[in-house]
Amino acid sequence: MTAIEKVRLIVFLTCVTAVYASELLLISVFALRKLKGRQGRSILRRRLSLVVHALAVIGILCFLYGRFIEPYWVQINTFTLGTDKLSNTSFRLVQISDLHCDKKPVNEHEMVEIVNSLRPDIIVFTGDAVNTRAGLPLFRDTLQRLEAKIAKLAVRGNVELEYWPDVDLFSGTGFEVLDRDTVTLEKDGESLSISGLSCEYSRGFESLLASVPEDRFSILLYHYPDLVEEPAVMSADFYLCGHTHGGQVALPFYGAIITLSRHDKKYESGMYNIGGAVLYVNRGIGLERRPAPKVRFFARPEIAVFEIMPAEKKPD
Repeated sequence: MTAIEKVRLIVFLTCVTAVYASELLLISVFALRKLKGRQGRSILRRRLSLVVHALAVIGILCFLYGRFIEPYWVQINTFTLGTDKLSNTSFRLVQISDLHCDKKPVNEHEMVEIVNSLRPDIIVFTGDAVNTRAGLPLFRDTLQRLEAKIAKLAVRGNVELEYWPDVDLFSGTGFEVLDRDTVTLEKDGESLSISGLSCEYSRGFESLLASVPEDRFSILLYHYPDLVEEPAVMSADFYLCGHTHGGQVALPFYGAIITLSRHDKKYESGMYNIGGAVLYVNRGIGLERRPAPKVRFFARPEIAVFEIMPAEKKPD
């Protein structure tokens, strides 16, 4: 967590604490006056007191929404990417990210139904598999049940490397793990390349991407958005990542409080056009491992769908 993220988090928590400390103080004064036989109701009806009451109620409602509604409200985001590197066919690619499986399912079953109903050519998973070892059977079963016409590909996230470096998480899932590897996928006589980099490597992508022919549409899978401003990465047409969860808790009109990314809020979620390349930061499906709160607020879990197809030719 960067220094500025720590400051924002402290400010946010201080404001929340101040509201409920003020509410508790008002209730305590009211109760004390009642015990002494004095009129205490007036202190609860002052204008400032009413503001504190309102903020306290809104805070409780926001917590209930963030705990019991939004984490289970999966959003499907669909985008069309046109490229002159394809002429007669298209690829439907579905990205999932940050499942963070625990023993008890959250969105895993619904996600499988949604993804399979989309009939994707390619499914990619951009890291952060399980929060606990007890979540491993659910993770493997979830990925195994996903269906793709051409390929299922994955890269490892920071959770895999920090907590499960010696566990073969993807065994039996049908997903091919890309670790400084590139695969070429074909459909109707045309092809695209997908390169994957484990997030333990912040280097090594230069030669990885240099091996892809310039006339072939290229995709880079990496857990973090951190490499997006590296000159070598700009040679990829499309960069897919996750990690930020869109902040997991975001504020209206402001966005994420923390992203745990090198670029802070600059690439917190969604699509960014950078020169000739496109970056997409997926908010993920699951919830960060504890001690992070099991809530989502203004950062719905998502499945991203990309229709990669020939660019529309401009009339002469």
